[in-house]
Amino acid sequence: MTISSDEPPINITEHEGNISHSIYDFTPDGSSLVYGTDEFGEFTQAWTYDLSSGDKEMLLEDDWDISFVSYSPSGRYRVHGANVDASTEVTIYDTENGQPLSPPQNLPQGDMGSVRFTSDESKIAFTVNASVSPSNIFTADIDGSNVKQHTQALNQEIDPAHLVEAEVVRYESFDGLEIPSILYKPKGASAENPAPALVWVHGGPGGQTRAGYSATIQHLVNHGYAVLGANNRGSSGYGKTFYHMDDKKHGEVDLQDIVYGRTYLESLDWVDNDRIGIIGGSYGGYMVMAALAFEPEVFDVGINIFGVTNWVRTLTSIPPWWESFKESLYDEMGDPATDGERHRRISPLFHAENITKPVLVVQGANDPRVLQIESDEMVEALRANGVPVEYVLFPDEGHGFRSRENRITASEAYVSFLDQYLRGDSASEEASSE
Repeated sequence: MTISSDEPPINITEHEGNISHSIYDFTPDGSSLVYGTDEFGEFTQAWTYDLSSGDKEMLLEDDWDISFVSYSPSGRYRVHGANVDASTEVTIYDTENGQPLSPPQNLPQGDMGSVRFTSDESKIAFTVNASVSPSNIFTADIDGSNVKQHTQALNQEIDPAHLVEAEVVRYESFDGLEIPSILYKPKGASAENPAPALVWVHGGPGGQTRAGYSATIQHLVNHGYAVLGANNRGSSGYGKTFYHMDDKKHGEVDLQDIVYGRTYLESLDWVDNDRIGIIGGSYGGYMVMAALAFEPEVFDVGINIFGVTNWVRTLTSIPPWWESFKESLYDEMGDPATDGERHRRISPLFHAENITKPVLVVQGANDPRVLQIESDEMVEALRANGVPVEYVLFPDEGHGFRSRENRITASEAYVSFLDQYLRGDSASEEASSE
């Protein structure tokens, strides 16, 4: 995209310190930009910027982050979403009478999203996503009546009764800080039949595990594994103070939050306290390897999906077209020019001799963020130490999965690995024979 103008661009969000900004929309008359910022509060607020006068005014605030703002064609209706405890709450607001509309009636439980209006604004189309259902498309009259579902995204071979609702839970970390998390309990798990469990670590740093549909998590839970999606300090969605608590402390304080995730799981009488592993992708994959290297007795197995193992290499190999991403990451992780010693100290590759528990490593050969050599070297080091390691390398993937077939292959690999090394072969064979 080329921008051409006689006028130089105007920076409307000059600031100092760690301030977040995002673009939402223009007002329907095109006179103002609607954007998000946490400059004036703990959570992201929606503000307007008048393009003519340069005046700024707060439009919306909540006790949670405002995630998005949009408008109907005429501007009569304004739609906004708030990230409320890992779910999205959507409000459609009538600007003529100053009142919110009644929500569509008799919807399945889940999060609304992607709200669109017909040209005459008599109807809306939207999606609903839930922990037990991928996104489906619905329509409704503007007053919330006449709701119709138009798609069924769940594979017909899957019985919805086999899926598990997500539960929002919180547990205390080492310093008393509450860690908000998403818990999935396998059907049939009980004190008499305790389930093996996993602490699931999201990517980022700065991501968030939300209560939406995850085929991977449901696959794990369906095979009898409890999953705790821990939103460790540094996660988004819980205020900027919480978000910045791990700055330049990665692999330390945030790792302890994950360690205490095991402590929480052990407090549940339906969890098998002798069989608790850790799984994560991207930054979460790093946390998996950090847990196994720096807290080697805490978790019984680890699954590292596209995870960083050598921060020294990763932070110095960011391509130039990711300059803004690099600046943000350096601000959070530290600049290799000045923090190289710490980066080496928190990199699992340089402490591979500490790792003793079985590991599954998943890597994309074309990953520009986490280079294949990182996983190659880590697997080589672990095998040299006699650690049980499985390595799944996808020649046609980068940082994450684009191929449905590869995603399925990886998901099956997770279960196979866990059946062998966490639950144990005998239990796996008994389960498969039933």
